Amino acid sequence: MKKICCERCGAEIDKDVIALNKKLISKHVKEFFCMNCLADYLDTNVEALSDKIEQFKEEGCTLFL
Repeated sequence: MKKICCERCGAEIDKDVIALNKKLISKHVKEFFCMNCLADYLDTNVEALSDKIEQFKEEGCTLFL
């Protein structure tokens, strides 16, 4: 599988962070942010985004399978 990297800083991104980008920005997004850059983009912090990943998983969101 091709590695996906952050559009801003070039950091490698895992599948949960890709899913979070799709959930919080758009299902159709083609360019992704790492956790740090996504937190900056959304004016929040990494801890809050990590909590959201866990919340969406617990809710059964299909993006996080």
